[in-house]
Amino acid sequence: MKTELSTHELMSAGGVVYRAKDAAIEIVVCGRSSSSVWALPKGTPDKGETTEQTALRETREETGLEVEIQSYIRSIEYSFPLKGTVLYLHKIVHFYLMTSIGGDVSLHDHEFDIVRWLPIEVALETLSYKNEVRVVEESLSLVP
Repeated sequence: MKTELSTHELMSAGGVVYRAKDAAIEIVVCGRSSSSVWALPKGTPDKGETTEQTALRETREETGLEVEIQSYIRSIEYSFPLKGTVLYLHKIVHFYLMTSIGGDVSLHDHEFDIVRWLPIEVALETLSYKNEVRVVEESLSLVP
């Protein structure tokens, strides 16, 4: 008997937080030491939140930085099976270009072990997901 997968739709939002330092661009990346995963900050909406509100809140929680949106970058989509179930997840993540207006990366929440500013070239080599690398590459054309 063949088991049919059930697809569940998910939405997340997050940001590419940048700063200019010594005539170079740095961005914030979030890491998990247990799995060596490096990613951009993002997460799911709370009830009643807009996409922009979700992006701001999740980025603030995961990085410890107070941020503001500069512009929309793009959305990415991907799908994956939920381990141990017949559920297949399809996820859309909306990304925004952001700047820090306060806070500190030492104030990040528990979701990531490490949050740090990296030079753009290093960040592009460090990020674990190719679709997030493309988001960062595209964001560079939006930096004033």
